[in-house]
Amino acid sequence: MVQSKAVTVEEYLAELPEDRRATVSAVRDVILANLPDGYVEGMRWGMITYSVPLEVSGKTYNGQPLGYVSIASQKNYVSLYLMGVYGEREQEFRAEFEATGRKLDMGKSCVRFKRPDDLPLDLIGREVARQSVDDFVAKVREAQS
Repeated sequence: MVQSKAVTVEEYLAELPEDRRATVSAVRDVILANLPDGYVEGMRWGMITYSVPLEVSGKTYNGQPLGYVSIASQKNYVSLYLMGVYGEREQEFRAEFEATGRKLDMGKSCVRFKRPDDLPLDLIGREVARQSVDDFVAKVREAQS
């Protein structure tokens, strides 16, 4: 599955094969346990997304809520999108990840993995908890100016 048409997170999880559902659910649990107040879980762009509601962020360039974290089952791996590490935080995150001894497969903000054990879940939890909604909105606004 590359992009789901599921409308709810529950539908999305139900359509995954059992092993992939367990992987996505394990990382989702870490996200939910560490997600600052104000972010909303839902389905966007065919994946589970934690975003800032438009009522909070105001108008966005694409009219969509600001995505903070997303998780998606892809054909050969699972993708974890951490928008908070995009830009200035990326190098520090890469160093922290690699210091755990795990192999990092990462694009700009996308960490690719196959099993929850591929991730340092404590680091992922800290990264998710790092930015409040207000801080994230301010970072996005600053980047746009």
